[in-house]
Amino acid sequence: MKIAVLPGDGIGPEVTGEAIAVLESLALPGLTLFQGDVGGVAYKRHGHPLPEETLAMARAADAVLFGAVGDPSCDALERHLRPEQAILGLRKHLGLFANLRPARVFAGLEHLSPLRADIATGLDLLIVRELTGDVYFGAKGQRVTDTGEREGWDAMSYAEGEVRRIAHVAFRAAAAAGLPLTSVDKANVLETSQLWRDVVVEVAAEYPGVALDHMYVDNAAMQVVSHPDRFGVVLTGNLFGDILSDLASAAVGSIGLLPSASLGERQTAYGTFGLFEPIHGSAPDIAGQGKANPMATILSAAMMLRHSFGLEAEAARIENAVALALGDGVLGGDLGGSHGTAAIGEAVRERL
Repeated sequence: MKIAVLPGDGIGPEVTGEAIAVLESLALPGLTLFQGDVGGVAYKRHGHPLPEETLAMARAADAVLFGAVGDPSCDALERHLRPEQAILGLRKHLGLFANLRPARVFAGLEHLSPLRADIATGLDLLIVRELTGDVYFGAKGQRVTDTGEREGWDAMSYAEGEVRRIAHVAFRAAAAAGLPLTSVDKANVLETSQLWRDVVVEVAAEYPGVALDHMYVDNAAMQVVSHPDRFGVVLTGNLFGDILSDLASAAVGSIGLLPSASLGERQTAYGTFGLFEPIHGSAPDIAGQGKANPMATILSAAMMLRHSFGLEAEAARIENAVALALGDGVLGGDLGGSHGTAAIGEAVRERL
């Protein structure tokens, strides 16, 4: 089982190191790890945030474990050379069109959510976000209007094939978990969303056991923070998914607890190829201080075992160990505790 480990910048190497230690403690036969440079560190060493050798390593692997990118010293670079372009490049070159982001409040941590405790208890959902289309990847630019004003413009579009393939991912996830599916769009205003809704309805016919409903994105945002228990799996496009997944993440209480998976259509000998990463950034202000919470990266490694290697039991062991550690009061600074990166990683390994 070949895993390309791309720690990246800031706290990336610290949290990734703890996730690797958890994986190694499982003593999985045939596990092989390769490490490469990505982001700001890659630019400084190789002149590009996503060097060809790193991309080749990722392509040759069965899965990618990603840390974080972002380096303030690179902010003045041309856009295509900035660290953040590395993750966009990986998604594009590896065909990773489906982002799975679970968000749930762990038992005993309801008080850390900005939501009322009785509402936060009901937050346990999976957001399936399309990653490689929509306005983020459409044509864009600036121009001058007839009146001499500067005007920025961005093109939003989806082809039905793009919608169909992400819809199948969401329906399969909902069917496997026995959950309802909510498709989020803005079909009352956007033609792109109307096509989205039409195609989702067509795909739904292939999954008669999954209850489907549709919701406009503004209403969905309100429902996530007022009645999160009404959601099981949420399917949405790139722009709306970006916003809703961050909203749900904030409602959990800390982004230090939230993993994610980016999947494509490529199948390996073990499962679906994917890139797995915590949703947080590189946090350069605390990098190298041993303060970062590695649980999101550890949980990302669990998602990797589940989706890319079919190791459900091992994935569940890691997730249960994290839940036990949290229940025992092993909390990082992001959760109001005093445990450091290494101590949290050790606590999770002890509970395996």
